[in-house]
Amino acid sequence: MRILFVHPNYHSGGAEIAGTWSPSWVAYLTGHLRQAGFDDIHFIDAMTDDIADEELARRIARLAPDAVGVTAITPSIYKAEGVLKIAAEVVPAAVRVLGGVHATFMYKQVLSEAPWVDVIVRGEGEEICTELMSAIRDGRWPADRRAIKGLAFRDGDEIVATPAASTVKDLSKIKPDWSILEWEKYIYIPLGTRVAIPNLARGCPFTCSFCSQWKFWRDYRVRDPKDVVDEIEDLVVNHGVGFFILADEEPTINKKKFVAFCQELIARDLPRRVKWGINTRVTDIYRDRDELKFYRSAGLVHVSLGTEAAAQMKLDTFNKETKVDDNRTAIRLLREADILVEAQFIVGLDNETPETLEETYRMAWDWQPDLANWSMYTPWPFTPLFQEIKDQVEVFDFSKYNFVTPIMKPAAMERGELLDGVMNNYRRFYMKKALFHYPWRGTGFRRRYLLGCLYAFLKAGFQRTFYDLGKAGYWGPQTKKTVDFHFDETRTLAEAQLDDWDAAADRAARAAERREAVRSQMKDRAEVRACGGGDRQLEQA
Repeated sequence: MRILFVHPNYHSGGAEIAGTWSPSWVAYLTGHLRQAGFDDIHFIDAMTDDIADEELARRIARLAPDAVGVTAITPSIYKAEGVLKIAAEVVPAAVRVLGGVHATFMYKQVLSEAPWVDVIVRGEGEEICTELMSAIRDGRWPADRRAIKGLAFRDGDEIVATPAASTVKDLSKIKPDWSILEWEKYIYIPLGTRVAIPNLARGCPFTCSFCSQWKFWRDYRVRDPKDVVDEIEDLVVNHGVGFFILADEEPTINKKKFVAFCQELIARDLPRRVKWGINTRVTDIYRDRDELKFYRSAGLVHVSLGTEAAAQMKLDTFNKETKVDDNRTAIRLLREADILVEAQFIVGLDNETPETLEETYRMAWDWQPDLANWSMYTPWPFTPLFQEIKDQVEVFDFSKYNFVTPIMKPAAMERGELLDGVMNNYRRFYMKKALFHYPWRGTGFRRRYLLGCLYAFLKAGFQRTFYDLGKAGYWGPQTKKTVDFHFDETRTLAEAQLDDWDAAADRAARAAERREAVRSQMKDRAEVRACGGGDRQLEQA
């Protein structure tokens, strides 16, 4: 049986300005499939190779697969649907499979707007995809499709979702096949080296209202650090990787496992050959203040902090559970440990004004992170915050839900004015950094890294790919009133399908509600007894 995976050709001018990122999803799925005996697996990276639809059609036809699989986050969903439409035209007998977070929660809308999609894999993909491919290989597809958990598909006029599959409980079975990728394509521009995105943990115990990761992965689980370092050693030795970023939302949550991970890297002398970065919370940095230099000795050189917003009001809105002063402290601690720090700010909510944008700039400059990034608030349609503000959402063109396009229109600003304010923050911050900081401060490695980051920014700016500025027609403050984001206004919104989805955080919240209800009930009964009455007396009162 021949399986083809395709990474859709989607570009936004966001994170890709730092380089060409290796699509880890295909390595993790391929590794699990190979363990099950599938050995005829192919991959086309249409994004990195910028493959046009006509050329993609020729490549798919030439390979003649039995199954075509694509994944998609929200902004790439239309491109992913387009890949499977091409497959329906050139290899109509192939089973067309779609996975990823967007299709998991929006499967009814996807199957309605793209009826050529045969089946959606909902949730963590390795075990479900393997069971699905086994059914196809053994001739049990589509007869047995209702018996496979974690799928959604059309059956005539009916859209069917089978019961949600369990999450992967034995993470030792996760053994990605990194050889499926052509590694010379994946370069991290700041260091000029190959880059990978391995995975230490899955899920997140926190419930930030703007985030979908804790919903998608459902349970928080940490892999054996030795297994992960096995992967990294393979990436370094066999594929020439010199930099990696842990894919986890917050790999430092389980401090014991994170420390063991660092120790294992040091024991194998890997920090001499590979550097790495993470995303994490300011609270973990404050907690681990005495271990930061140890983390640096393990090769950790870049930390992206979810400071999110300068205004404490916004932090409360996002349910971040952090304080503004914590952000300043965490940045200082990282600088003292010689770890580069990137501050992430979310802008563009309803209450954004020119004054709040200016406030984020002033705080960014006051805190002095090495890098700063202003991301547009993007209301993933399956997050708790979206449910609260959906009446304010006017744009349902998911291709623009990419953190660089202003989906929300602040009450006091036009979208073009918001974009101009963000660009003004970038211009001022990086101009001052370029003139007064990057060339003159820090060790040789720090200076080289920061100048590499500056080069990546300048390259994207010169090519007009940064923040999709070329497509939007933004050329500076003089164009802020004529910017055109080219929203597809024909797109509509369907409700996210969450009824059958049970995350650990949801279960914990319900348990807490039950405990509180019991405590309240016991308190009421105690008060009644103290008054010398019983339930009947209370009812009569």
